[in-house]
Order: sequence, then C-alpha cells, then structure tokens
Amino acid sequence: MSVESQANLRLLSGNEAIARGAYEAGVTVAAAYPGTPSTEILESLADYDGVHAEWAPNEKVAVEVALGAAMAGARALAAMKHVGVNVAADPIFTASYTGVRGGLVIVTADDPEMHSSQNEQDNRHYAVAAKIPMLEPADSAETKAYTKLAFALSERFDTPVFLRTTTRIAHATGVVPLEAVEPPPIPPGFVEEPAKWVMLPVNARRRHVVVEERMRALRGFAETFEGNRIEWGDRSLGVVTAGVAYQYVREAFPNASILKLGMVHPLPDGLVREFAAGVQRLVVVEELDPVIETHVKAMGIRAEGKDRVPLLGELNTRVVRQAVSGEAPPLREPADVPPRPPNLCAGCPHRSLFFALNKCKVTVTGDIGCYTLSALPPLKSMDTCVCMGASIGNALGIEKALGPTARGKVVAVIGDSTFVHSGITGLINVVYNRGFSTVIILDNGTTAMTGAQDHPGTGKTLQAQPTHRLDLEALCRAVGVEHVYTVNPHDQAATEARLRRELARDAPSVIIARAPCVLLPEHRAENRPAFEVVAELCNGCKACGKLGCPAIEWIPLTPEEAVAAGKKATQKGIVRINRLLCDGCNLCPDVCKMRGIVEVGT
Repeated sequence: MSVESQANLRLLSGNEAIARGAYEAGVTVAAAYPGTPSTEILESLADYDGVHAEWAPNEKVAVEVALGAAMAGARALAAMKHVGVNVAADPIFTASYTGVRGGLVIVTADDPEMHSSQNEQDNRHYAVAAKIPMLEPADSAETKAYTKLAFALSERFDTPVFLRTTTRIAHATGVVPLEAVEPPPIPPGFVEEPAKWVMLPVNARRRHVVVEERMRALRGFAETFEGNRIEWGDRSLGVVTAGVAYQYVREAFPNASILKLGMVHPLPDGLVREFAAGVQRLVVVEELDPVIETHVKAMGIRAEGKDRVPLLGELNTRVVRQAVSGEAPPLREPADVPPRPPNLCAGCPHRSLFFALNKCKVTVTGDIGCYTLSALPPLKSMDTCVCMGASIGNALGIEKALGPTARGKVVAVIGDSTFVHSGITGLINVVYNRGFSTVIILDNGTTAMTGAQDHPGTGKTLQAQPTHRLDLEALCRAVGVEHVYTVNPHDQAATEARLRRELARDAPSVIIARAPCVLLPEHRAENRPAFEVVAELCNGCKACGKLGCPAIEWIPLTPEEAVAAGKKATQKGIVRINRLLCDGCNLCPDVCKMRGIVEVGT
C-alpha cells in the first residue's frame, strides 16, 4: 500500500463512518433525536462543512425535515435508535409512497441485549412492513460504503432507504478509506408534482402501484448486488447471515461456506436457492428475530435457525459456535464480584427530587432519561417506565381508573428534553380531560442520558448556534395549566413543601425542578464547596445512605475498631465522603440528624 493511500485511511466507529459516508455522498441536510447507539452520527456529521445538522424535537420531526429536504432535491439523512422508528413510523410509511427526489436515508440503530433501551425490537420488520429497502453493513468500512450506496439506491428507485446497524457495528472501530465528496447529483429545487407529493387517497392508490413495481425491481437488484455474496468453503456447512453476525460466523467457522447478505430486504431468492442447493446443511445465523430464516423457509428450503441460535440478546463467536455445532456451553463459576447497579451522579439534581417523592409515598409514573435510575434502591421512587412521554398519559390513566381515591397519590415525572419530545401533548390531554395530575419536569438543561446534547430548551443548536430558548413555564401555562411553579431541587425543604401543596390541589399542576446537570462544563467550572463527615458525630445510622449518592461511602468497623474510634462496640461502621466525587450539592447535611456532615473547613 502506498504512503498516499495509507494517508487516506482512518480508524472510525460505525457511527463516524456513517457520517463520513453521508458527507462524501453530498448530504446537505441531516436531522436526528439523540439516542444510544445512534447519537454520534449527527454529532460527527455536524463537524463537516456544508452540512446542516440539527437535533429535532423528536424522530418524527427529524424524518419530516429530511423528507422535505429530499423533496427539494437535496440528499438528506435522518438517524435514530430503534425505538425512535416507532415515533417516526407515520411519515416513514407514507414516504415509501411519495418516494423522493434527492436521496433519503433513514438510519435505524438497533440495540440487541438492550444496553440502553427499554425493548429489543428488530427493525428489519419495519423494512418489510413499509416496503422500503434495507442495507445492513458488517464493519465500519462497509458502513461508510453502504451509506453512500443507500443514497444512490434511493434516487435510482425513488424510495427512502433504511440503513440498519446494531450496537456493536455503531460503536466498534475499523479502518475506513476516505474519499472525495461527490457533487450533488440533482440540482436543488422543489418541483410541483401533486400526484407524487400530495397523498390524497386518489394519489396514494396510484403510488401504491409504484411501490409494488419498485419492490419487483429491487428484488432483481438484490440478485446482483455485490454486498450479497457467496463465500464458498467446506460445503458440509452453509451459513446464511448478515451484519455483525457475519463476523461471528467467520470467526467461529472459518472454513464454512457463507452467504453474506448486505441487503436484508428484499432478499435475493435466486442467490439463496443457489447457495442452499450447494451445501449439505443450511443454518441461518441472525441476531434477534428469525426474519431471514422465515423468508428462507417460506421459499420451501429446509434450514435450521432459531431452533439452535438464541432468539434473545446479542450473539458472539462463542455462542454461535456452540449453537451451530451443538456443543454444551462450558461450566463457569460465578464471578465473586459485588453488584454494581447504575447510579445517578454525585450532585445530580434528580436525586433530591426523588428523595422527596419517596418520602411522600406516591405512585410515580416515570419516563426515559437518567432519572429512570431512581427506580433502583435506595431511592425506589419510580413505578412505571414505558417510552418517551408516556409518564403523563400513564398518570392520567391511573387517575381515571382509580377515581377520586387517586387524588394526591399519583405524580408524573419527565425530563426537559423528553417533555419537548413527546410530553407536551400528554399535558394538553390532562388539562383537556379535566385531570388533577401533578407533572414534574426535571429540567437539567440538557439531554443528559445520551451525552449532554442540546434541545429546544437550551438555547443552542447542535452546531452551537444561539437560538430561541423554549420557555417551559410559559408553554405549560399556554396549554391551560394554571398552577406552574419552579423549584431548585437542591433545596430539599422547599421542594418537598411545594410537592405536598400540589399533591393536595384539586387541579392539574406543573412543578419545574430546575438545576443544571453536574456534567455540564459550566456547572463543573463553578467553585462549589465539598463536604465531610465529622467522625465523632457519626452514629452509623445510614440515613444519608438512603440518598444513594456515590460520594457517600460506608466504612465497616470491627468491634475493636469501633471502640478504638470512640464508638460503641455494636456500631457496625461509619460514613465517609469521597472528596473526589462530592459535588457540593448540600443534600446530605440536611439528611443527617446528627448534624455530622459539614462543609470542609468549617
């Protein structure tokens, strides 16, 4: 390899490779809502010149923005995690009918094993249901190449194109060749064409015919697409696979024959038949649902699949080898490692709010965000979590089911970014349907759970441009909530007092608990106090431990050590505050009944 060609190689994650591929394809508009494992796509794309990259309030809006850009001849991209496609499904299904002018690529980042998700859905089903082609790369280099190909296919076949990744592909790194940016293939400009863009029933019926004709053409393309390829080897075992599962199969069975699929919808029936006829045993290895397996069997081909390969969670080389070969998994002694449940950061403003909710003994309908961790001990103060924005609707539903007995006993909590995403309509519904729920908006000034991204309530765009900052208080009043109050959750007494007043109110109300995320640079730059425990005053009651703060450490004592420390021999230990972790939130001094937690230096 020449020095020049080596200089054009980069080590990129799958998400970075998608961004690079979109840039090289001449994308000028990209929109997304942040969500693991897809977040870095837009963050990376925002760094390229000539690209408008934006955080949309939710995935539906992101797709609508990208589709609008494609209608105007631009190449456009919308990115989201797998559950985001649920939110965006409405425009996606109809975009299949309208088609495009400029290329439109929709990235769905699935999350097998649910590393950061509330379900494990397989979005290949969306490609089948919406009749949209789907590509699935197996490494970073292929990810970039398939991104570029997806735009070309979109324009060639007049269709949106799905690009499916999974967590391992999105976050694993690989060597990727960098290439020049392609000039826009279509001149910008919106062309009035009501029969294509206006989906009145009369037009939609005609466009459905176009969709079916397109699918026939795409099935023909799939047969010759170089990403669908047969790798002949030992013909006693033939494996059909795609995506990251291909890498596991190659490692587990390096000598096997493999049909590697790069287009997972539509599938190349002719190629599948050729491969099946050339091997003695056919096994389909795919993560999550038996999408490929079901199709192969529907063709009348005998194949093994989910009767051997796990249906749940991620695969890996060991699992694939054991599943296909029938080997029993090796016995492993359980590791003697203490459990390490996820936890809110030291100083997190959500902690004091949920501590107050715990004291009020109310049912808390929750939402998607860092604050979902409050469902775990010791806070244990969140009772439901379904999807983005569900907390408010769940609270109203419980209220209506229980009637007046629910008054003062149900609270909905939702983050600021999540409220903008899909909580506003739920709040409107509470007012419209004469509810009395109390809704708490946890406003920490960022989309914290996915890495501190901006949103309409922060006053900054993805590309760091100043913009209008959404006024949450004014918005809540505008939809009809008369009782809207803002509290500093670090003020435990005031927060609890306001909470109890609103629980007793016979009308809907909103409490905005506003304090910055402790990971925001502006917060970390503040000169905040640190706290310490006066050992002589600590009686080991563990009241402060109920906060679940990682800066509060329990130091066990033997009877001898307790006596030496001036304690009773029966005292099991004392508390210590880790100064490296303490954020100075001032919550623990209020909890300590012995007044044994003080500011350092006092």
